[in-house]
Amino acid sequence: MGFMKVRKLAVTAILAVAISLVGCGTTTGERAGSGMVMGAAGGAAIGAMAGNPALGAGIGAGVGLIGGLVVDQNKKAEERGYQRGVQDAK
Repeated sequence: MGFMKVRKLAVTAILAVAISLVGCGTTTGERAGSGMVMGAAGGAAIGAMAGNPALGAGIGAGVGLIGGLVVDQNKKAEERGYQRGVQDAK
């Protein structure tokens, strides 16, 4: 297996894990934190392949933080909708 194939496989695996774990947590802080950590890890790995892991980690952390906050807002909206449905059913 060539280096480029291994590299693409590694990036794909890292992104898949990061996306699946970004919603972990039940509070805004937990979701933002998990998104930031996953983003930093993925960014560092991608940055290492590109020659600058620190820059990749910084960018990944920022993107992960934003992603975690977006997921948090989505989860809160789902919960509000669920509670509204429960109240309407009574």
